Amino acid sequence: MAKSTKAVAEEKFAALQRKKETELEDKEKAARERKDHMATLKARRLEKEANEREAAAIEKEAKKKKTTRKKT
Repeated sequence: MAKSTKAVAEEKFAALQRKKETELEDKEKAARERKDHMATLKARRLEKEANEREAAAIEKEAKKKKTTRKKT
């Protein structure tokens, strides 16, 4: 038996709703992944900058000690 026009329309509407929901979930997942990736990059950059500052401070201290020894 043939489906009524209303039943066909309801099926199409339900399929469209599922498709939109899936697309939205995919967009949200991509946004989360992008955000997580950016957070990882930021953490790495901050760690690198901290290490560089620490190395510069150690080097500066070593130069300071070296110049102090020469004077005495």
